[in-house]
Amino acid sequence: MTNSNPVSSNAYEYLDTVGPEEQARLAAVRRYRLVDQPVEDAYDRIAFVAGAIFDTPIATVSLVEQDRVWLAACQGLSGIREVGKEPGLCASVIAQDDVYVINNAAVDPRTLEHPLVRGELGLRFYAAAPIRTHDGYRLGTVNVIDNRPRDASKRQLTALEHLASMVSDELELRLMVIRSAAAEQRMRETVS
Repeated sequence: MTNSNPVSSNAYEYLDTVGPEEQARLAAVRRYRLVDQPVEDAYDRIAFVAGAIFDTPIATVSLVEQDRVWLAACQGLSGIREVGKEPGLCASVIAQDDVYVINNAAVDPRTLEHPLVRGELGLRFYAAAPIRTHDGYRLGTVNVIDNRPRDASKRQLTALEHLASMVSDELELRLMVIRSAAAEQRMRETVS
C-alpha cells in the first residue's frame, strides 16, 4: 500500500504489536502520507538550512516509523532514504520534547553501539529537535550530523527547534490538502 491510498481501519496490522500510545503516534505519522514519497522542496530546504546553521556535512528531516526512520529530506547523504530505528538517535529524540544533543557519540553511552557511530559514517556529533504536531505527537526530527565531535550554541539549538516547528506547519498544510482532495473526491462521487 502506498501513502496515496486512503487508509482503512485495518490497513496497518503491524500497529497491533505496539501499545495504544505508540499506535496513536504511528497513525499520526501515517496521516501526513509523507513516508515512502519523493523528497519535497519544502523539507529539502529546511534540511539545507539546518546544515548551514550548524555548518555540518549532513542534515535531515526524518519521520520515525515503527521499524525504521524515513528521511523525508537529506542533505549530504546521497541516495539514502531510510535508516534503522536503533535507539540513541532519532528514535530517542521522539521520546522527549527537548532538543537532543550528542557532542561526541564515540564516548556517549546513549550511542556507543549505534551502527551509524560504529560504522563507515563514523557519526560523532548529532543534534536534533523533535517535530511535534499541533495535537502533540512527536513524529520525527530535524537533525544535523557531523563525523567530528563538536558543541552547539544555544542560538543554533533554538534555530533547530524553529526549523522543526516549520516542518510541523508544512505537515499541517499537507494534511489540509489531503483532506480537501478527499472531500472533493467524495463530492464528485455523490454527484455522479
